[in-house]
Amino acid sequence: MSYKLGVIGFGNIAKAIITPMLDQKLIKSHEIICLVNSKKSFENIKKFYNYDIDIFHSSSDEAKLIWNCPNKLLAIKPQQLESIEEIKTSKNSDNILISILAGISLNKLEKKFPNHKCVRAVTNIPITIKKGLTAISWGEKINEDEKKFVKNLFKNASKVFEFSEEYLDIFLALTSSSPAIIALIIEALSDGGLNGGLSKKISEELILDMILGTILLIKNSEITTADLKTMVTSPGGTTISALRVLEKKSLRSALIEAIIAATNKSKEFR
Repeated sequence: MSYKLGVIGFGNIAKAIITPMLDQKLIKSHEIICLVNSKKSFENIKKFYNYDIDIFHSSSDEAKLIWNCPNKLLAIKPQQLESIEEIKTSKNSDNILISILAGISLNKLEKKFPNHKCVRAVTNIPITIKKGLTAISWGEKINEDEKKFVKNLFKNASKVFEFSEEYLDIFLALTSSSPAIIALIIEALSDGGLNGGLSKKISEELILDMILGTILLIKNSEITTADLKTMVTSPGGTTISALRVLEKKSLRSALIEAIIAATNKSKEFR
């Protein structure tokens, strides 16, 4: 069997990257080999995944076949990196390894996988609904055709940006960590509606539609966030009263510090 793409780890993000390629027939299911680390993951993919891909446990004898693939997607948790051992074969000299591991630098990847041309990509959870944001930094040996292949891997489910590696930590903080921050804000605002007598379901639905409408207004009208704030804030009104509380509670500073903390945490993995 001649595989074209090896996937090490097959969680939600990896599925979101690979499935659109299979949907659009850019790659065939028999051209993919996947490794997983748990029996539960193995059984779930075999039972529920829409495509019949070859999947093996990482400790199986068949696992070594992945090292013959010309292209590999590394999609495990950063903490699991040490458990992966590259196997040198006659077929994997200068193969491509694309890592989506948070914070793991190109330098660390190249030391860990010396027989591969390494690429570092940062993506976020909305890629699972084809609304992702992905930033890519290239290893020195990657040529233009290889860059095109890697970008095509992500562009079916996300917008793709190319950055020098120094900007990937802040990109991660803004796009990969921030969905959790937004979820927290949605939860808190809907609790405010709950306090006002609305049901949790109705309150959350109102908040979600309000946020979506606000985003579309800013994007489609090409107004700034400052413009929007001025539009809805009248002297002595409800909005300025709300904003005053948030300023007193240092919400703006807390959000900035949260992004700084996520950025610094990403740097620790290097």
